[in-house]
Amino acid sequence: MDDATRPRAHQLIIRKPCFDLIVSGTKTVEIRVGYPKIRRMRVGDTLRMISGDDSLTTRVARIHVHDSISALLDAESPTAIGGGTMSPEELGDVIRAIYPPDKEALGVFALHLTTGADPLQADPREG
Repeated sequence: MDDATRPRAHQLIIRKPCFDLIVSGTKTVEIRVGYPKIRRMRVGDTLRMISGDDSLTTRVARIHVHDSISALLDAESPTAIGGGTMSPEELGDVIRAIYPPDKEALGVFALHLTTGADPLQADPREG
């Protein structure tokens, strides 16, 4: 395996409520916009989620890139994104509060995470 295909390690700071949902296995999709750091992620990479003094290492199982938050919400499971605690409309409002239109324009990335022995799945849409 050469350096271009070797899984890489990444870190993301995440808010505590979202971190707790990932730890519990309820939230399996992390949403980010297409900053260069996010665009470098590939299926199979490890992703260390950090919230205060707590951390959890996950693996990127799939990456779906959407043109907008609306497209994201049409294609992805609201439960997997928000842990089932919000309606799709509320979830959209929360995501838009974090990522205003200028950030949304970078592309909306759905990082499908696994914390156990779940198989990694390649997706032709991954970026």
